[in-house]
Amino acid sequence: MRLLFCVFSGTGNTRYACERLAAKLQALGHETDTVAIRSDVPMPEIEGYDLLIVGYPVHAFNAPTSVLSFLKKLPEGKGMGAYLVRSSGEPSKLNDASGVTPARILKRKGYEVRGEFVYVMPYNIIFRHSDGMAARMAHALELRTDRDAVTLSEGKGERRKVNAVRRATAFVLRIEHPAMPLIGKTFHVNKKLCVGCGKCAKVCPCGNITMKDGHPKFGMHCVGCMGCSFSCPQDALRISVLNLWRVNGAYSYDAPPASDDEVCRYLHGMYVRYFHESEEIR
Repeated sequence: MRLLFCVFSGTGNTRYACERLAAKLQALGHETDTVAIRSDVPMPEIEGYDLLIVGYPVHAFNAPTSVLSFLKKLPEGKGMGAYLVRSSGEPSKLNDASGVTPARILKRKGYEVRGEFVYVMPYNIIFRHSDGMAARMAHALELRTDRDAVTLSEGKGERRKVNAVRRATAFVLRIEHPAMPLIGKTFHVNKKLCVGCGKCAKVCPCGNITMKDGHPKFGMHCVGCMGCSFSCPQDALRISVLNLWRVNGAYSYDAPPASDDEVCRYLHGMYVRYFHESEEIR
């Protein structure tokens, strides 16, 4: 089969997960291509592909607005099979609601949504996971993508069940969609730390950052991906009212994986269950 991955990723978590899944699919004999969901990347042609795979990070239990806009502009699916791949910083089932609207849009466009694949990756906002936690998440990802590549190859899969509580929670937190452009406009830079490298502008998938007089200037297109603050080599960016949640710097996946006792106290039981479920896939 020939598969097209369309991936939105600000800090690289979702891209990393989709790359691992694509590698497993290639090992099974399939051909994969990847298109980034970015403002500076044109819409892909889907003719000639057998399956569409859409990857995105969960933002406040919803899909980012840029992903929803992208899906609405996709060519008609004409019955093509599709899968959703999402990454989130925690294994809460509240995240399941994030697949409802993307699946609905794809169905309207003529795609058959056959299933969702879910991967937990280190936080890029709220707090920083330990490298041990990141390493165990990466190990869980390897095990899950082994299984999911086979499932996808066989055309199987399942949608996540989303009850009224999860839908209502996601609906309330959808306030992030209109709020983030306003909050993002008030991001600013510590000019004493900024070296004008422009990495923030390059990494921004929404084209929200331009360089002016050697420093970043923020527009009204932010979706809260945190690519700028996470990737800044000088930790010079300040993310307005969210700044106490700022996380900066890439994780290392080479550390010894965290033991159950070393798993963070926050949602400890959920993380441990996710790891155990992943490790049982063997």
